Amino acid sequence: MQAAHLTELTGRTPPGVAEALEAVSGFDAALTDGLARLGPRHTDALRALAGAVSRSPLGAATAEAADKIAAGSIGPAELSAVAAARAALLGAVHDALLERLDDALGRSRADRQAPPADPEHGPAPAPLLTVARSWLQELAITGWRGVDDPLVSTADQALEALWAEPRLRRLAVLLDGLAAELRASCPVATMERIPRRRWADLWTRAMLLSQAGSWTGGATAVSGRLLPLGVDVHEHGTAVQVQLHAVLEPADGGPARLVRAAVAAAKVDTIVGPLVWRLLSAYPTLLTALAEHRAVTITDMRLTSGGDLLWEEERAEAGDLADPFATARVRLPDAQAPAVPPLDRHPVRIAEPVLVEGHAANRDGAFDLGGERLIVDLDRLPTSGPLTPQLVKASTACIGLLRWDAGRWTLQPLAVEAVVKKRPVRAHNGDWALGPTDPKVAKALDRSGDAVAVLSERAGRLLRK
Repeated sequence: MQAAHLTELTGRTPPGVAEALEAVSGFDAALTDGLARLGPRHTDALRALAGAVSRSPLGAATAEAADKIAAGSIGPAELSAVAAARAALLGAVHDALLERLDDALGRSRADRQAPPADPEHGPAPAPLLTVARSWLQELAITGWRGVDDPLVSTADQALEALWAEPRLRRLAVLLDGLAAELRASCPVATMERIPRRRWADLWTRAMLLSQAGSWTGGATAVSGRLLPLGVDVHEHGTAVQVQLHAVLEPADGGPARLVRAAVAAAKVDTIVGPLVWRLLSAYPTLLTALAEHRAVTITDMRLTSGGDLLWEEERAEAGDLADPFATARVRLPDAQAPAVPPLDRHPVRIAEPVLVEGHAANRDGAFDLGGERLIVDLDRLPTSGPLTPQLVKASTACIGLLRWDAGRWTLQPLAVEAVVKKRPVRAHNGDWALGPTDPKVAKALDRSGDAVAVLSERAGRLLRK
């Protein structure tokens, strides 16, 4: 990515983005106070939301829903309509931003097509969907400010039923996470700052997932050579996920494609830093590819229309050395990006791999490309690898993910080439996938003991009892 690309990308916000986000913010404010307590400002916001989609197929249903909600009739049909309208507006913002990014980078993108049928999963039981919508309806009526422990607890019975149904696992995970956040924040009325955009995003996604039908569809089998670019590490108190961004060279000779592959594991909050890799020992081929910078040969591995490889170790084999920076320079410019599934069309979901070179790092970590500033999100650097803010600031080349956050483009580093004490250095987020390569870090871990092994042994002892 050069200065000209950045200038074209950040030159101006696509038309209509600010207005769409304003309409979404108005609805989020109404949801925060509760749809049963609408004032004139909130009623106007509902009608503005309906007006923003008036020329779309959602127009008539959303306008009717806004009028009914304003009159106090707040049912699942009305809430589904306004949730769909909110998602459509954010989807339009996403599409406008992604189109601007693709134009700036000269990146081609696959056409969006209907997902293939998923023969393994039939329609989900309607009663379970109704139970999920009922709780979401109560949240909307009450509003975030009115959420308390009794209201959150009413989700427990629904969650138990959802977890028992494999076809609704995606909805169950989402509702479980939302309930956990709300429970940890109770009583919400006492919070200094309510994360209304985030909670409205989760509520909207749950409302859509609770509709009959499938948002995902099936996947098609692909074979070929996978060339890693970098890995994004998502770590929380109870779970860790690593998401590989890579270029796939199909075995059938088709064009190179940008793909992702993610694996995850449960954890406890005491397992942090390099120790999280030990939780992923069930994926030795993937970990080897990350730590040793190797290509991976995949055979008949399933790939969704959204570009996600459903990782299966038995279908992967580590291959020859493959330098991620060579891949970024040679294969990334021509690799075709995947279409974005409907439910993932949201500005916060934009995470496009890029190579940035020829920059100078400012003291605040921002990259200067010919007078254009690109904000670098140093807060996203994981503690499970060798990549540090100091290395990023000393970098001469950086593989990262372009994101759009709070009205501006930012770069999340995944790997850097840098010069430290006149010596060239490379660091990748996945370098410690097989254990720390920094002697100081390795010694510190040895002194502290293997927390993963200790906890596994204790868990096994409890199970034996």
